[in-house]
Amino acid sequence: MGKIRVLRIIARMNVGGPAVEISGLMRHLDSGRFEQRLVTGWCDSHEEDYLTTQASDISVTRLQGLGRAVRPTDDVQAFRQIIGQIREYRPHIIHTHTAKAGALGRSAALFAKGNPLVIHTYHGHILNGYFSKPKTQAIVQVERTLATRTDRFITVGAQVRDELLAARIGAFDKYAVIPPGLEVQPFPSRQAAREELGLSEHDQVVCVVGRVTAIKRPDRVAEVARILAPRFPRLVFIVAGAGDLEAELQATIERERLPIKMLGWRDDVETIFAASDVALLTSDNEGTPLSLIQAALAGIPSVATNVGAVSEVVIDQETGLLASTEAADISAKLETLLSDDAERSRLGNSGRVRAQRLYTVQRFANDHASLYEDALRSKLQA
Repeated sequence: MGKIRVLRIIARMNVGGPAVEISGLMRHLDSGRFEQRLVTGWCDSHEEDYLTTQASDISVTRLQGLGRAVRPTDDVQAFRQIIGQIREYRPHIIHTHTAKAGALGRSAALFAKGNPLVIHTYHGHILNGYFSKPKTQAIVQVERTLATRTDRFITVGAQVRDELLAARIGAFDKYAVIPPGLEVQPFPSRQAAREELGLSEHDQVVCVVGRVTAIKRPDRVAEVARILAPRFPRLVFIVAGAGDLEAELQATIERERLPIKMLGWRDDVETIFAASDVALLTSDNEGTPLSLIQAALAGIPSVATNVGAVSEVVIDQETGLLASTEAADISAKLETLLSDDAERSRLGNSGRVRAQRLYTVQRFANDHASLYEDALRSKLQA
């Protein structure tokens, strides 16, 4: 059969977990066995494009109309272009990523010749915390229908899989759990990182890395800062990211004089983690947060809300501390680590060892290669 052709489809490659994971696959999936084509659209105006900032080496096919927003005219245009890509490329595997591309790509696969294998990755899901109950129920119905057109599902964590199964999306035997894998860059020294960010060696630094948007709950970051600032005079929160709530958070910081420093999008997250004492995540929902894996690789512990598959990355009392979604509980856990250098060091060292063992990009690529070949073989024999 020669090389297996994989058509990879995602609505946009904004800075975040899915873009990092897809870039890892584009770079590290065995080129002797696989040929890949990446199809994507454009990021929103308030988002950074990962392909521009971090992955300009990756070849990409851009489609007009493909993006985050739901716009019927654009969506129809993107759908037709995806069908064109499928007919021209004739993939053995159509692999879609994230919700919108999953809907368009899996629907377009119906027009494919040669009965390609259809795979969809849930890098998280939008069943909790994103939409109203009626809209969420409608999304679940759509996902159930799309599941009948899908040969295999991949999730980034077991918890994400279990929540999808609880919503009756797909069958257990169609799911594979493939944890993320990261391309690790060297971390600068703590001193160099702090000098770069204008921080003092005496500051107690808590970092927040990710989009500044509703599901990430930046208001919770502000509330935690509000609670802890009087107790820790050298406390500084650094927020590396941007999003639709960035201006609102900045206004709160200025109005209340909170010890939060907004850094915007950064292409040197290694500097952020190297400068920090603790990583913080306050989300209402997550898949498998890459920022916490990166924090672990840097040797710093995390305090995180126990949502989605977070508990598969942060092992409570072993590599960090898990909290409820209440700001008071998050603050109490963060205070514990800020007050105890030895415990912070113990958790950070344990997290680094675990992350170096589990989250390599080559393991991630190899797991995909094995799934592709096994699932394709099963489909051809059916």
